[in-house]
Parts: sequence; C-alpha cells; structure tokens
Amino acid sequence: MDHAVKMGVPLIGINDSGGARIQEGVNSLAGYGDIFYRNSLASGVIPQISVILGPCAGGAVYSPALTDFVFVVDKISKMFITGPEVIKTVLGEEISMEDLGGAKVQTEISGNAHFYAESEYECFEQIKKLTTFIPWNNRKKADPYPPKPPKPIIKIDKIIPSEPSKPYDVRDVIKAICDDSDFFEIQERWASNIVIGFVRMNGNTVGIVGNQPLVLAGVLDVDSSDKAARFIRYCDAFNIPLITLVDLPGYLPGIDQEYAGVIRHGAKVLYSYSEASVPKITVILRKAYGGGYIAMCSRHLGADFVYAWPSAEIAVMGPEGAANIIFKNEIASAEDPEAMRKKKVQEYTEKFANPYVAAAAGHIDAVINPEETRSILIHALKISANKIEARPNKKHGIPPF
Repeated sequence: MDHAVKMGVPLIGINDSGGARIQEGVNSLAGYGDIFYRNSLASGVIPQISVILGPCAGGAVYSPALTDFVFVVDKISKMFITGPEVIKTVLGEEISMEDLGGAKVQTEISGNAHFYAESEYECFEQIKKLTTFIPWNNRKKADPYPPKPPKPIIKIDKIIPSEPSKPYDVRDVIKAICDDSDFFEIQERWASNIVIGFVRMNGNTVGIVGNQPLVLAGVLDVDSSDKAARFIRYCDAFNIPLITLVDLPGYLPGIDQEYAGVIRHGAKVLYSYSEASVPKITVILRKAYGGGYIAMCSRHLGADFVYAWPSAEIAVMGPEGAANIIFKNEIASAEDPEAMRKKKVQEYTEKFANPYVAAAAGHIDAVINPEETRSILIHALKISANKIEARPNKKHGIPPF
C-alpha cells in the first residue's frame, strides 16, 4: 500500500478473510488499524479497488468499505460485520451467509458493493474495463482513447415521449451522446432512480450523473443522494469532468424519507457539486422542479455550462400543483372549475415552466435541439479542459455525512 502511493499507481485488494485471528489478540487489531489508516491516507490520491472473493467478516470488511470501488461475485462473495453464528447467539435470529451478506444483498439492498458479476472471470473483466476509464493517480487525467461516434441505431430525438408524464430510460440518452454508445455503469442495482458511470466523449473519460425517469420518476431520495454524491466526489478527486442529465420532479416526499434523514442525505448532493472544481456541464432534458433543479448541478452550484432541451420544464414546482395553489380562488369561483384549472395549468406552463424563462434570466446558456447535444458537450468539455477555480484556503470542508 505504501509503495502504491509512492509510485502513484492504483491498488487492487483481493479479499478473502474470516476476520481477526482471535489467538493474536490486540496485535491482529493493530494490523487492521494500520491497513485502514493507509486506505484513508491513499483516498483521493490513487484509485483503490476491492475484490471480494470469499467470506469477508468483521474488521476485514472495513478496508473494502474505505476503498473507491467494490466488486462482488454471485455465490462467492460474502460481507458482514458479524456472521450468522454470532447473530444467532446474540439475537436468536437465523440467517444464511448468502442472505446476510451475499453479492445480491451488497449490490441491491445495502449498496456496499458497486459491481456484480456472475463469475470470477466476468468480475476480472469488469475490473480491467474500469481501469481503462480512470487515471492512475490524482496528478494525472485518464488516458485518452481514439474517438468513436455513437452507434447510429440510437436516435436521440426519439427517446423522450411527447407526454411529460411518460417515463423513458435515461441510459438511452447517455448511449446516444457518448463514444461508441459505451456506458460503463456503476452501482446499477442500487438506488436505480439515479444513474452514474463513465463514458468517453471524443476519446476522453467523463463521469455521468443522470436522473432515471423509469424508477420513482427519477426523484432524489436518501440512497440516490448518497450514490450520486460519492461518485461526484470521486470524479472531482481524479480530474474527471462531470456531465449531469436532469429530469426529476424534486426530492421524494414522505414520512419514511423524512425520518431516514433525506434533508441530511440530500444535502450531500448539494455539497458535492458545490465542492467539485472539475468541469461541470448540465443538460436539462425535461423536468427540473424546486430543490431538484438546484441540486442537479444548476448554475447556482457552480456549473460551468448549462443547456436545456426544448422539452425542459424549469419551475419551483410542477404546473399542476402550482396552478392549484396560485389560482385557487379563481378555480373555486369559476362556473366550470375543472375547465378553469386546465386553463390555468396551461397558462402557468407557458409563462413559467419552460426553458426560455430561465435562459432569459441567464441561468441557462442555451436551449439546444437534442441532435446538437453531443457536439455541444464536446465543445464545452474542450473549452473547460484547463479550468482553474480558486477556492478558500481551508484544511477540509465538513460534508453532511
């Protein structure tokens, strides 16, 4: 680990451990602590990758948790703080190793792992592909590759439905704008209402963050906020520009979310985007309401370029809800309240919920046609490649963990 930091090269740990050797007492704990300390010092300096290829129990799981990417293999990988026997003894609950901390649990429920594979071979192929996208250390940028156009089968102007309430797959938009339509998705199985991963634009690595209208209408909640925020900070640490694709009605409301701390978790996205000094480019595809508009790398959080498609709806809240509040008295007193409500919804949409109002105020650089998106993004990335941004001198910030 020390040598990897000194040489400025990525560190890959292959983990298969039953935990601390009880007979060694505190010496075994000291060994763990030395590893955790080095994981923390190396964070943001060199990429750290963990591969779980067996049981990983007790202190052995904390080293992977401190690294950047965790890979697991179905029926092979097991991660847990306390194993089934301890849980049975202490709590009287019976559970198998697979159900407690297997690969599917870690990628779908807990979010502790980033990549899921059916076999060890597939896992190693995933690792090899990941290393082509990331730089070896924080002093470099990722190596460029020969540019390739997107595959012509994907028609970007046909992806978003004409009805604003209908969902679509944001990954289709990503594949329509990136080189060779090759999107390397991260944490695909967890918090899938947001999509993150790496692509290449004109041969250069870019991080993508996009709301996923197919799941929960793309809202931000506790888990998706954590997922996006961590990825944003990774890209910023390793000089990887960020492109954000926006389509969300806001943060997810509800008692469960409030009790789970959606305020604190949601603030992580605000903090991460504001803190990031790499090039930040945003494209508003459709809905961008309220706090969701601000959080998804708006101009107000330091976006360098903000574009919107003509289908974009930018407002404090959706036209339906806004009209019901603003024109409440007019609707209630009308001879035909429903007809009046529809009229006021249309009026609000035309006056406020469109990209031209935001563009007129300077919050958006341009309203662009979908077919122009790739060329405009490549141009924006080229302009901002040598971006320098002054920040206040400080030891470190205090993110809303």
